Amino acid sequence: MCYRTICQEGAEFLGPHGHPEISMHGHSFADYVKCIEANDWVGVAELMLSSAEKLAKAGADFLIAPVNTVHQAFDLVEHRSPRPWLHIAVEVANEAGRRGYKRLGILGTRALMGGPVYPGKLNAAGIEYRIPGAEQRERIHRIIFDELVNGVFEERTRDYLTEVIRGLKDEGCDAVVLGCTEIPLLMTQEQSALPMLDSTRLLARAALRKAVEG
Repeated sequence: MCYRTICQEGAEFLGPHGHPEISMHGHSFADYVKCIEANDWVGVAELMLSSAEKLAKAGADFLIAPVNTVHQAFDLVEHRSPRPWLHIAVEVANEAGRRGYKRLGILGTRALMGGPVYPGKLNAAGIEYRIPGAEQRERIHRIIFDELVNGVFEERTRDYLTEVIRGLKDEGCDAVVLGCTEIPLLMTQEQSALPMLDSTRLLARAALRKAVEG
């Protein structure tokens, strides 16, 4: 989705079929999952830095990781990286501020919803946040890993996430962050009681602007 967004929307800046040069590298997802489940953020950082080195050698000017959860290792990566990075939560906070949102609900993996990736960036922007309750967080995590990453998109799952988002609205949220790459593959705005901030597409658009405008 990130790659497709950059390619499709690049034409707005560069003319028909135009988009910036893109290089990608990804270690096996299993390697990341092993580290995340062990709470091994140093291990996650090493995987990210390994990719960064390969992409720098391929000619990349800057880097993005269209995966929210791995940003928990960002502080371990940034100062050692051969190239600068855009931070996905910063781009979400920027867009939320631009739209005037004051309180965001956050959906994602267990580590993402309960971790530090979004709180600091949102607080710095003067934006509050809410996360689902513990049982909901666990079910959403299992949905992501057991269904969505395997390309399984069920109507009952869509209905459940719709219910969760409605609950966040009841808590005073004025938008919801889709803090997982796969959730936007299932949910559309029509199913959401709140405006959706698609972190993957927001990061892709920020990368496109940076590549084109500097």
